[in-house]
Amino acid sequence: MGDDRQPVVRVEAEPNGLTVLTLDSPPLNLFDRAMIDDLGVAIRALAEEPPRAVLINADGRAVSAGVDVHMFDGLTPETGAALWTELLKLIDAIEELPAPVVFAAHALTLTAAFELALACDLIVATPGARFGLVEKVVGLTPSMGGTQRLAERAGSGRARQFVMRGDLFDAVELERWGVVNEIYPEEEFAALSRALADELAAGPTKAHAMTKRILRRFREGGIPAADEAVRTEAAELFASEDLQNAVRTFLEHGGPGHAEFNGR
Repeated sequence: MGDDRQPVVRVEAEPNGLTVLTLDSPPLNLFDRAMIDDLGVAIRALAEEPPRAVLINADGRAVSAGVDVHMFDGLTPETGAALWTELLKLIDAIEELPAPVVFAAHALTLTAAFELALACDLIVATPGARFGLVEKVVGLTPSMGGTQRLAERAGSGRARQFVMRGDLFDAVELERWGVVNEIYPEEEFAALSRALADELAAGPTKAHAMTKRILRRFREGGIPAADEAVRTEAAELFASEDLQNAVRTFLEHGGPGHAEFNGR
């Protein structure tokens, strides 16, 4: 990040362990070199010191109008492969964070931004938010993992429809497909998105991290691989203070809702 410009990704670490990343290059939040570099810096910092939860949102009239097409001008197969490798490293880093990640889409969310959203654990949106993988207009196919991650959530037939037609799909349709998890009214969107992220940050974050790990094994090897992770890894949670304290308070008070989780 150069000293002569303002960052286009704001990073705010909250006292409760939530970190908020905000795309801040309005009005369109294009994925240009500055956006890619700043996202890389922010995500690598999260990987080095994981928070308890992450909320990714955006300022401006669009979440993002996608990739700045100037990025593609003059690329060769070799330099294009290097760019895709760089961007997929960001996707991998988001998915491997040992914390829940929420993506909040208040408006148009295209190409790279939607691919980033698909790497997150939960996607929330306003009723008017629209999503698209429209790379076909420049002769490309999505290359930040969007096609396959959309297929994971909605099925390969839906992914083919979404990418090959290159249309825009609204949040209501994508909730029906199982891609968008929650739709919040526009006037309450910021507050409800934040409340969800706060709830996750206050939860049993070691258990959430294990859930992500098991789902990663499922993606890689199906149910047998996920079951093996349960057998060999999930019992680690019994060593955590969070589990021990939650079990004790459950037994003392005769039910749930009394435990506080500290991520230890």
